Amino acid sequence: MHSLSFTRFRRGRASAAGFTLIELMITVAVVAILAAVAIPTYQDQVRKSYRGQAKADLVEYAQRAERFHTVNNTYQGFALAATQSPREGGTARYRMSIQQTATTYTITAAPLNAQTKDKCGTMTINQASVKTPAQATVAGCW
Repeated sequence: MHSLSFTRFRRGRASAAGFTLIELMITVAVVAILAAVAIPTYQDQVRKSYRGQAKADLVEYAQRAERFHTVNNTYQGFALAATQSPREGGTARYRMSIQQTATTYTITAAPLNAQTKDKCGTMTINQASVKTPAQATVAGCW
């Protein structure tokens, strides 16, 4: 009798082990839903960080242009330190350029590759510190 109850116990225990197909499908569905929310949010945060770097580069170059103007009394001849952002190497996310005259300049950061999906698009700053796109037109850009 003792061996009979032990056999029933083992047989019942063996059939309860493991996952059913429905449990597995529910787990896969939950993971898919989480990934569908998390991946775009992560990508948006990465784009936002590259935008922040490009904005910092624009402001830095504007400050350098003002120092150049203070010494030379013109913006003509001022050159950007780098033509891409981020400058430290890696994949370029923005193309940096400058258009200048003796009395004015406009520094532009144009998005490249995956950064083109960023809501701000091309950003600029000029000698009067006018930044585009303006905060009023696209929230969060400046």
